[in-house]
Order: sequence, then structure tokens, then C-alpha cells
Amino acid sequence: MRALVIAAPSSGAGKTVVTLGLLRALKRQGVAVAAAKCGPDYIDPSFHLAAAGVPSVNLDAWAMPPDALRRRAASQPGDLLIVEGAMGLLDGAPDPDHPNGLGSAADVAEALGAPVVLVLDVARQGQSAAAFVAGVRALRPHLPLAGVILNRVGSDRHHRLLARALGAIDAPILGALPRDGRLETPSRHLGLIPAAERADLETFIDQAAEIVASHVDLEAVRHCARQVPQPTTEATASLAPSAPLAPLGQRIAVASDVAFAFVYPHLLTDWRAAGAELSLFSPLADEAPKAGVDAVFLPGGYPELHAGVLAAADRFRGGVQSAARRGALIYGECGGYMALGEGLVDSDGGRHKMLGLLPLDTSFAERRLTLGYRRLTPLGDTPFGASVAAHEFHYATVTREGPADPLFHARDAENVDLPKMGLRHGAVMGSFAHVIARIAGRA
Repeated sequence: MRALVIAAPSSGAGKTVVTLGLLRALKRQGVAVAAAKCGPDYIDPSFHLAAAGVPSVNLDAWAMPPDALRRRAASQPGDLLIVEGAMGLLDGAPDPDHPNGLGSAADVAEALGAPVVLVLDVARQGQSAAAFVAGVRALRPHLPLAGVILNRVGSDRHHRLLARALGAIDAPILGALPRDGRLETPSRHLGLIPAAERADLETFIDQAAEIVASHVDLEAVRHCARQVPQPTTEATASLAPSAPLAPLGQRIAVASDVAFAFVYPHLLTDWRAAGAELSLFSPLADEAPKAGVDAVFLPGGYPELHAGVLAAADRFRGGVQSAARRGALIYGECGGYMALGEGLVDSDGGRHKMLGLLPLDTSFAERRLTLGYRRLTPLGDTPFGASVAAHEFHYATVTREGPADPLFHARDAENVDLPKMGLRHGAVMGSFAHVIARIAGRA
């Protein structure tokens, strides 16, 4: 597998559009492309799947050591892996063992030995664009920078100014995309509007591919990629090997629709590889989990946008409650955790009845951003192992918690203790955290 990383100085520069355009354009040329996303993102991989035709995978340099990143990358099909960065190229989480942070797209690129192609949004700048490239070289001299793709170029004169400045520091320009409203991507509070909700998805990706193919040297981009090193078994004391999370059961029903869409692809892949049988069901379609399953998994998503539909989904409610009564493990993350509670207040202040399996009320009317990596230690018997790497990103708040046991002891990325997280009542459990991998040596 040969790989390259598409990164940028910041969010909003156009990484996703460039990645999608490259994936679809190269696929049209007959290249066996695959995709990956840096960090804890659920939405961009769904666009990658649509563009490339094969599932994307998350490569998280905070939760996964270099060896695990290489294994994940090597497991992808095809010959060329295009890895989309997150936030800015050098932006990682604060970490006590890494003064410059950990988990950035640059960290992923260095672990994979993958050159970086920088997407520079030049809509409001000229020669200053070269300063970021020069700064990256000074701060990360061992990071291979293959070149840049200019985005939102205003004119031929604008392009010439940029070309002179970047040429002076020997930064190859691999492409220059004009300002084009067709490449704008609508978003909401947790990121882009998910791929499954875009009726114009194929048209949008095709347009991105056509624009990228017309303004980017695809052959030069392909030649930038380098072979991913073979995984090793080495680990350091500060970053021990991660391990797949054990399946929740032998037969797992997984909620899957636009209200419960935030699940890491590697999680389900690892469970299947461990011999688990997975069945999907849609709460929004009022489907119940498959009868007789050992576990029900409610991933995160947007239950706050569909609370009325979920409240009226009697078959869904009855099926999950029946599974809980017979002792099946019921696990919810973030939005799934909200669904396990007794009530959910939407953005207009209306309260909707949820599953009632945990003594919990949550609100999307009383919003507060909660964001960051988490080190979680399960409290009591769970399928998660001794220590879990996780991520939290939501605006909903807890307005009431009744008597129940906490699920996790929690610390943030800087190893600072946080309040205990989540609830458990018998075999029903959940929290706002999305678990990524079981880890050792970082508890």
C-alpha cells in the first residue's frame, strides 16, 4: 500500500472536497484507491465510501500507536491510500508526554511515512501562503511535504503571485482550484451534513471530481505517495500497543440510520473478525433489534433531530426493552446514551420520551460544547477491558441523573481527572464517550 496525506493549515480549507475529488477522479482512471480519515470523525468516512466505493477507516494517532496505524492502513484494499487530515496539519491534543501535542495529521503522516499534500485556502491571501509551508518545514523538518494544492484561486494574476512565492521556497504546486460555489459543503453542529442525508451526493462528488481532474495534476499526486512501512511489534512505555475492543456479544444488533450513524468502521470490522455476528436495524424506521441477540449497540448520531420520531417508534422501544429484560447487554454512546434515558428535550424545548432504561434526562435546548479525548477506566464488569481510549464531542447536556452506578472513571488527554462518566444499570450501560480502542500502559 502506498499512501499520502491531504492536510491544511486549518479546518475549512477544502481538504474534504479535494480528497473526494481525488478519490473519484483517480477511480475513474482505473486506480485502486482507498481512503482514511485522521482522528475521531464519523462523517467524512461516509463521503469517502461514496467517492471511492470502499469503506474508509479512522487513523487516530492519539488513540493508536504507530504500529496500529500502519496495520490499519495496510488492511485497506487497493494500491493507493488517500488519508484526509483533521483540523490543521499540526493540530493535536495536549499530551503530558508530547510537548507539541499528539494526534495530528502530521503524526499520522510520519507514522505511515506518507508525504503530505497541503491544501491552501488562498481566497484572502497572496504571497503569505508560502509562510505556512516554510513554518511547517521549520517546525517539523522530518515531515515530508510533497507539494500544495491551491484552493479558491481568484484569477490568473492571483495564481502567478502565489506561484512565485511558493517557487521561491521550492514548494511544488500540484494544482490550483478556482473559486466555485459547487464545491461548498453544508454543515450543522457536529460537522458536515452526513452523506446519507444528501440527495445530491453523487452529483456533488462527480462535480468535485471533474473540477479536481481539470485543475490538479493527478499523475503528480499519484507519484507523491510512498509505501507504508511494515508494522513492527515495538512499543514505548508512554504509548503501548492498542488492541481491538472485544465484541459486546456473539450476536450484536447495531442501530444504523441517520439518527445513529456515528460508529467507527474499524470497530465493526474488528468485531466481525473476532467471530461476532452483526445485524443492523433502523430505529427511525421503527425496527426492533433482531430477536435473540446477546447485545444491542446504539451508536451516536443525531437523536436530538429525530426525537419525535424515536418517541413514537413503539416496535423499536419494545424490542430494546425486551432485550434488556432477558439480560442482553445494551450499550449506548453519545446519542445512543441519550436514547437510553427517560427523556430528551429538543432544541425547541419539547420533551420526548426515550427508552427509559437509564435514569437520565438530556437536553439539546440547554447546549454546551464538550470536546476532547478521554482515557476511560471501566468501573465494574464491562466488555471494554482495563483501559479505553475514547473521544467526546457533543452539545447536549445532562439535566437529570437518577440513582445508577457510574460506568467509567475518566481523565482527559492531559491525564487530569474528570467527573465519573456514564451510567450503568445491570447490563444496560452508556456514556457520552465514543470508545476507539482498548489500550494498555496508559491508564
